[in-house]
Amino acid sequence: MGLESKKIMFVGPVGVGKTTLTQRLKGLDITYFKTQAIQFYDSIIDTPGEFLQHRRYYNALSVTAAEAEVIGLLASATATMQTFPQGFSSLFNKPVIGIITKVDLVTDPSSLEKARAQLRAAGAKEIFEVSLEDNTGIEAIQYYLTKES
Repeated sequence: MGLESKKIMFVGPVGVGKTTLTQRLKGLDITYFKTQAIQFYDSIIDTPGEFLQHRRYYNALSVTAAEAEVIGLLASATATMQTFPQGFSSLFNKPVIGIITKVDLVTDPSSLEKARAQLRAAGAKEIFEVSLEDNTGIEAIQYYLTKES
């Protein structure tokens, strides 16, 4: 992604794939490590999953979002738990997209629909489905981030 890319902040639970997606979009080698603090890249802000999972960190998300042009809410296609509260996107005065990760692991199509419904309820206007195993959906996100709004 070049300099013309919109800056996106990834928000999602622990283990959803925020750091792996960041590495994929940046063309970096995939290395697995637990994000302990907010990581800033030129066009991506990677947040720790705990910031979503504990309300006391919502203020940190809100403040950090000032640096971003777009908020990406990540939900796993295989998760059974509700991750985002209804209307979560109201925390941010920015466009919010949803990104469903791990679509390659789906065995029950209803789990994909649950993830879509959760992201829509949270306020995502557009939803992307990605597999970081085979790069499904990566180009679509890159295109979204580089196209004119």
